[in-house]
Amino acid sequence: MSWTRQVLRINLTDRTSASEPLNMEWAELYLGQRGLATKYLTEEVDPMVDPLAPENSLYMVTGPLTGTMASTGGRYSCVTKSPLTNALACSNSGGFFGNEMKCAGWDMIIIEGKASSPVYISIVNETCEILPADEIWGKSVWEADEWLHTKTQDPQLRIAAIGVPGENGNLYSAIVNDLHRAAGRSGVGTVLGSKNVKAVTLRGTKGVGNIKDPKRFFTATQKTKDIIANNEMAQGLGALGTNVMMNHMNEVGALPTRNWRDSTFEGAAKLSSEAMMVPRESDGKANLTRPGACFACTIACGRISTIDPEHFTIKNRDDVHKYFKSNSGGNEYEAAWAFGVDTGVDDLDAVTYANFISNEQAFDPISAGAAIAAAMELFELGILTKEDTDGIELTFGNAEAMVKCVELIAKHEGFGKELAQSSLRFCTKYGRPDLAIVVKGQEFPAYDARAVQGMGLGYATSNRGACHVRGYTNGSETAGIPFKTDPLATEGKAELLMAFQDTTSIFDSAGICTFSSFAQGVEEVADQLDSACEGNWTAERLMLLGERVWNMEREFNNSAGFTAADDTLPPRLLEEHIKEGPAKGHVCELDKMLPNYYEVRGWNTDGTLTDATRKRLSLPL
Repeated sequence: MSWTRQVLRINLTDRTSASEPLNMEWAELYLGQRGLATKYLTEEVDPMVDPLAPENSLYMVTGPLTGTMASTGGRYSCVTKSPLTNALACSNSGGFFGNEMKCAGWDMIIIEGKASSPVYISIVNETCEILPADEIWGKSVWEADEWLHTKTQDPQLRIAAIGVPGENGNLYSAIVNDLHRAAGRSGVGTVLGSKNVKAVTLRGTKGVGNIKDPKRFFTATQKTKDIIANNEMAQGLGALGTNVMMNHMNEVGALPTRNWRDSTFEGAAKLSSEAMMVPRESDGKANLTRPGACFACTIACGRISTIDPEHFTIKNRDDVHKYFKSNSGGNEYEAAWAFGVDTGVDDLDAVTYANFISNEQAFDPISAGAAIAAAMELFELGILTKEDTDGIELTFGNAEAMVKCVELIAKHEGFGKELAQSSLRFCTKYGRPDLAIVVKGQEFPAYDARAVQGMGLGYATSNRGACHVRGYTNGSETAGIPFKTDPLATEGKAELLMAFQDTTSIFDSAGICTFSSFAQGVEEVADQLDSACEGNWTAERLMLLGERVWNMEREFNNSAGFTAADDTLPPRLLEEHIKEGPAKGHVCELDKMLPNYYEVRGWNTDGTLTDATRKRLSLPL
């Protein structure tokens, strides 16, 4: 059956914990991870709750394929109400933490209430303890990780923790596990910090069993691994990492540059995956040390990197953690874009250093880089001065300025405190909310919606604010996966996006990585689930489940106060034409796509679900 059928519920206010059976009726409808935890959230948390109040809960959850031999089956999610957006937050992470949760016997860990003082949660199989964290409160993730490993003397302990920003209310704080894997978006780390929880540690020795048909499951998973091994996109991710997209998006004219004023970047090649592999003059080593893989992953898109020892960020410095002068998690595409392209910086080592800091102190590099980019535009417009920026010459392309801002965000000091409140709040304070490139308060990732129209529709309708991994139509529009569509066309994009959104909901709920969807389809996922889990799991049933999850999320946001008016894009994308490149002269034509999207979704014109849609999807009427 693959589910452990056990939930660990922790009440921090009372300092109690108890096991309870997983609601299998809900699992039949929502599967696991993203879908199942969101169902728990919608049943247990008031949509209007203050995200930082004790009444908000945080759900750490696996899927039924997490911890199994399924390729990429190492995922877990953190689900809560977001302090960044006030909408639903569901942030997905890899590494080894999800597998450890499953091996400890838990499908889900629910964290409720608020501790009266800093604590960490220690879980060893059935045993849960809420322990003092005073010695690591105020420390980085990396320092807390060292302390916890030393205290337990267990090198196989898995740790998920927050940094200083999460302790102090930075609205885009993350939860980092395994040193550089992150539940990175929407401020899930901020919620954990609001509960006075520094870390969750896991040790599981039970293993993952209960597979319905082990022989068939082995055959199904091996088939999928063969498909992934022979897939060109998966091979590219393994060889070059996610940053393989840097040069590609620049070539198609969809690389947002300098706070989206431009759509191509003259320095893109210097930040690319290819550049990461070039030996440097100082020590003859490349930025890239090796690929890295999460549990059970046969793609290995992760990067392990080093910073040039002669680079200004670490040379002659004794005040940085030792990992800055050795190997750690390297640049993914989004981090390289946010700290590099969006701020106009083409210094690979400066961007790597900023990315290391975002891992060390657990904050979202997309939101941080976007906030810095918006501040740079305000500075160049004369709205911000050095008096506002703690003396920083905050111009586009200034690597030292970008690095200083990242350091201040990490310390939650000075100008960094302002940047920590998000692009929208920061720009609104200075009278230019239009310069915040956000949807529902969350900053955009690295795909220009004026050049890739489906992505624009996806940003506008995403249930967690601007996001690329909720409906990655760019796969079809610029990469031809699973088939090629015209990125500048609007016709058919509503149907395309719905298919991507619902399919992604399936992968996120099963416990496998969405990157595997470049190779395997829903049929392969259904075969694995049907051989692992009780019940009759077909592709048709899963597509309906994915649609159900998406609409449930929409209902929560509607109940939280969101309306059709929130399904929009920043003025820059709707009104300012791209200046050059293949998409020159284009804006995002959202008005041509959104009404059709509501129609194919089975929604009313005001963005609410019709009763017929609720009934068809078995959602409450």
